[in-house]
Amino acid sequence: MRKPVIAGNWKLFKTKNEALALIEELAPQVKDVDNVEIIVAPVFTVLPSLVPATAGTNISLAAQDVFWEEEGAFTGEVSSRMLLDAGASHVIIGHSERRQYFGETEATVNKKTKAALAGALVPIMCIGETLDAREAGDTFKVLETQLKGGLEGLTASQFAPVIVAYEPVWAIGTGKTATDDQAQEAHAFIRGVLASLYGQETAGKTRILYGGSVKAENVKGLMSCADIDGALVGGASLKAATFAPIVRFRD
Repeated sequence: MRKPVIAGNWKLFKTKNEALALIEELAPQVKDVDNVEIIVAPVFTVLPSLVPATAGTNISLAAQDVFWEEEGAFTGEVSSRMLLDAGASHVIIGHSERRQYFGETEATVNKKTKAALAGALVPIMCIGETLDAREAGDTFKVLETQLKGGLEGLTASQFAPVIVAYEPVWAIGTGKTATDDQAQEAHAFIRGVLASLYGQETAGKTRILYGGSVKAENVKGLMSCADIDGALVGGASLKAATFAPIVRFRD
């Protein structure tokens, strides 16, 4: 069985004190959840402060991005070694906002994924189509291109720790959510591509998350789908009152 993952992407929100307050409120509400992996992804500057706050809890920490070099003249970047040192165990790679605003490509996603794995971080690799691509009937083409490009050169054993997140760009922060059937169709396709790359056994063990306006009201339907193994949550992860019910979707 694939253990579900509920990950909260805090994006460009939460100062240190705000983040600590959120963890202080969230942790007691989810402390008895042992059948779901819980992750939160704050901004870089907050990561070290949350290490003591999450110590002894069931909440893991992720970074929102990583650079592919370990060190060097790369002003503004942060390496996997530094993220591990700061307390992260996971890292989000290839989020649609990185692709849209910061020039992320399949090639850079590939380099970052390899760097994360080499640095003992678990990549949460994001893929997803725009509204134009979906309306043009190119959803599967986009997903296959992004998936294969991001994973190029990785063997099955290297790929094994990777978590994949499907986030239809048209559903992120818009209030629009893919229907359960639309999400399941995309997830099943992704698992099929992974099977073609790494075999059925590896594909069957890979956790594939859904991201795109996930909230308490729709998470149960999404999680009832055979190939959906969790959620990458944006806005609803910024408050314990809205994130905890998503983590506790099985209640």
